[in-house]
Amino acid sequence: MRPPLSGVNIVEFEGLGPGPLAGLMLAGMGANVTVIARPQRGAVNAQLGGDGEDPIRRGKKILTIDLKQAGGVQQAMDLVATADALIEGNRPGVMERLGLGPADCAVRNPKLVYGRMTGWGQTGPLAMAAGHDLNYVALSGLLSLSGRPGERPIIPPTIVGDASGALGLAFGIVCALLDARASGKGRVVDAAIVDVLAMLSGLALFARAGGQLDGEELSPFYDSPFYDVYKCADGESITIAAMEPQFYRLLLDKLNLSDVDPAAQYDKSTWPALKARITDIFSKKPRAHWDALIEGSDVCYSPVLSIAEATQHPHNIARGNYTVSANGEVQAASAPRFFPLNVNSVA
Repeated sequence: MRPPLSGVNIVEFEGLGPGPLAGLMLAGMGANVTVIARPQRGAVNAQLGGDGEDPIRRGKKILTIDLKQAGGVQQAMDLVATADALIEGNRPGVMERLGLGPADCAVRNPKLVYGRMTGWGQTGPLAMAAGHDLNYVALSGLLSLSGRPGERPIIPPTIVGDASGALGLAFGIVCALLDARASGKGRVVDAAIVDVLAMLSGLALFARAGGQLDGEELSPFYDSPFYDVYKCADGESITIAAMEPQFYRLLLDKLNLSDVDPAAQYDKSTWPALKARITDIFSKKPRAHWDALIEGSDVCYSPVLSIAEATQHPHNIARGNYTVSANGEVQAASAPRFFPLNVNSVA
């Protein structure tokens, strides 16, 4: 099928993390993304990305332009003048000082969608402060949920903050593009990571409203025997998320716990002892045993895989989720997938 964003032209002012990732997401949907790269590579990009080819640049056209020179600014503005959308990830005010702010661009391109990727947003007490993924997740309240009550929260990978922000920016750009095509008027997309995280916390807030998170009571997400990560005999780990009664009943059956009443699933007084039993059961066999016994059933089970293992898992292979280059570099496929409306996507 023709990619849904075919013919959409986007100019990306290369930055760090979420802005380029949003550009990669849009390129994966068929957009023509032209990256305005700095003459010198940023220190963090060089440290995290190493000397190899930058996978976040995949599918993009790269132009090195020095925006500190008047000719460079003019060259960039000429590209913006014919673009449908723009991505920038500088602190508030930087693009304006360069003469490339929204008002400057609107003179040349009134239909432009101007995407701004920041951690804190264009306004607010922290707007001008430096920050990174971990800081934004902390301020959103979500980092507090990554640790069990009384324990220090764990550091999540950048997918929580930066990647969520990138997805929010990509979503905002596409929404604004739809309106610009109908109205003939562009707009600024203020995509702050902390804002996007707050929006994405809806399900967590739903559970919190029901007393299942962030309260004094035992939580099914932290304390129950049916929603946890368990260690196996070989040191590997597996996950169980048997929330629904029918799935919990199947878990008990798979583990031969015939003396446990499935109807008492939410009797919290039984949780500590039952969790200890289940912990002991899983610890006596290697992960491969549990894969063979439970994976693919309605127990809601999956092994905890390394990235290398994930690329080789049959489901990920069938879905084409990863490709591995000859030098071992792992790349993820674009998502979501698209199918013709008149063809069933389920065989």
